Amino acid sequence: MKIDRIVLASGNAGKLAELSALLAPLGVAVQAQAALGVTEAEEPHCTFIENALVKARRASRLTGLPAIADDSGLCVDALGGRPGVLSARWASAGGNDSIDTDRAERDRANNARLVQELAGVRDRRAHFYCVLVLLRAADDPQPIVADASWAGEVIDVARGAGGFGYDPHLLIPSLGRTVAELDAATKNRLSHRGRATRALIERLREAGAIG
Repeated sequence: MKIDRIVLASGNAGKLAELSALLAPLGVAVQAQAALGVTEAEEPHCTFIENALVKARRASRLTGLPAIADDSGLCVDALGGRPGVLSARWASAGGNDSIDTDRAERDRANNARLVQELAGVRDRRAHFYCVLVLLRAADDPQPIVADASWAGEVIDVARGAGGFGYDPHLLIPSLGRTVAELDAATKNRLSHRGRATRALIERLREAGAIG
């Protein structure tokens, strides 16, 4: 089964832009689930892979299309891996993405909590983690899965106007810049999501799903 159109099981415009840019050269169009009338899914699990599977399966079932889901987040060493799977809604205890549609405001609140939690902490090591799951159909027994990490250090003062989420607060020491200070092409080349997408593409080629 060749794939030329997939639905993204997310309402995050930043993720849509990044994945669209990475997959467009392969002739694969990525469509936001909201454009097809699909709302945000619950993310009840404690692991990235389980949440990604739930989101992809639901989007595929409701649209009849192959679906891709990204579950990703910031894992901070000194915080025992938090916020982890709660990264997108950390500032709203136990909340769900669908509750708060103002992503910019939510990003500000999440970053404020990050800085507060690390006040006085010297160990600032952290990494972004991304797992991608692609289902050719809702009942696909062999999901195509890829993941990757991107290490950095958390800084207190935001830098940069690009990206989204925690990007302004994750410094990449080897570059001397935060993720939000990188141009889109550089971020897509180096990021957790970019590398996970390239790994996914290789697996799709191996499976004969793309040219």
